[in-house]
Amino acid sequence: MLHTGEDPVLIGVTGCQRDNNGQVIYTVGRKYILSVAECSGVIPVMLPPIGDRRNGGALDIAGLLSRLDGLMVTGSPSNVEPHHYNGPPSRDGTLHDPARDGTTLPLIRAAIEMGLPVLAICRGIQELNVAFGGTLHQHLQEVTGKNDHRMPQDPDPDVRYGLRHPVQLTAGGLLAAIAKQAGEDGTTVRVNSLHGQAIDRLADPLAVEAVSEDGVVEAVTVKTAKGLALGVQWHPEYKASENPFYSAIFRAFGEATGAYAKAKPK
Repeated sequence: MLHTGEDPVLIGVTGCQRDNNGQVIYTVGRKYILSVAECSGVIPVMLPPIGDRRNGGALDIAGLLSRLDGLMVTGSPSNVEPHHYNGPPSRDGTLHDPARDGTTLPLIRAAIEMGLPVLAICRGIQELNVAFGGTLHQHLQEVTGKNDHRMPQDPDPDVRYGLRHPVQLTAGGLLAAIAKQAGEDGTTVRVNSLHGQAIDRLADPLAVEAVSEDGVVEAVTVKTAKGLALGVQWHPEYKASENPFYSAIFRAFGEATGAYAKAKPK
């Protein structure tokens, strides 16, 4: 486990709001917690989606982030509400989580401003794009020239999260370097695919790190970030320790958070 002196490295992991038989619960997938703990060597702390208000007052985002050394923005079955990017209203039946939107979007902007390392996964990369002014395809499979990137309908999670297609890595980019560290050639890697939405217009501060064969943006970095700020559209957290490339992503995140913790004023 990474430490700075006596203090552990703490990573905030975003959660979701769910209804459980009429009771509101906050949740985060076990695979996110295990991947960041096992592969990044840090202590994960769940951040509940309490929106932008707490006990009748504004959420102290700066105070929260000052206690953390990194932020992981997780995937989710829900989608960002389209009013956040001036998109058309969602179709009936689309799952949303406004409490999460009200938490993650300001958290992402503040974390990047503070120089906190950020790793954003699936819904997370979409939130990253929206947080900085980008837009989303709400039904990617209906966009001309795009493939169906949605989750395979199979009861076996190894099939649902299995490698589906290659992505082309940007030469000289962060992911290309991470892939080479994992023993890949640094040009293409195979990833899983479980998303129905994706980046449409890329936010100005973002740089493309990977694209799929049909031109979907699969990974980005934040050009203005002071440290690591990476978003990926796939799910590297699924059995991350068994996939060298996925593990390398979390190691890079862990190293960035450790360096941030070490340099943080005491």
